[in-house]
Amino acid sequence: MTCYAVIDTNILVSALLSSHDQAATVQIVSRMLAGEIIPVFSAEIMQEYREVLRRKKFQFSREMVDYLLASVNKFGVFVNPEPKGIVLPDIKDVPFYEVVLEKQDDNAYLVTGNIKHFPKVPYIVTARQLIDILDRENK
Repeated sequence: MTCYAVIDTNILVSALLSSHDQAATVQIVSRMLAGEIIPVFSAEIMQEYREVLRRKKFQFSREMVDYLLASVNKFGVFVNPEPKGIVLPDIKDVPFYEVVLEKQDDNAYLVTGNIKHFPKVPYIVTARQLIDILDRENK
């Protein structure tokens, strides 16, 4: 099964910081690179990825960040969402939520480490929850 997923920046950061191949965030990125998860993004999301992943405090190699961003851009689906006037506890989460709403016809998920910042709906999941969903569907 393949699925569409809006991947919150905190998932990418966590995956790149992790030293455990079995970490759920690492699996999300691995499955994205393998084509099982199709990333969905907007210009605003891509800009946030670029800014956050290039922060000096993380010390991610430029090559790794460029490869990840190029993969999202090449294999992902670009969405230009209509503003919906949504208010969330963290304004920086709004672009992610607007994009997942645009892709609901494709049963897209929003994968985040900050699940409490979003409404309680079945398509907003943690990395572990999405891995479990994919594993159940692939049985």
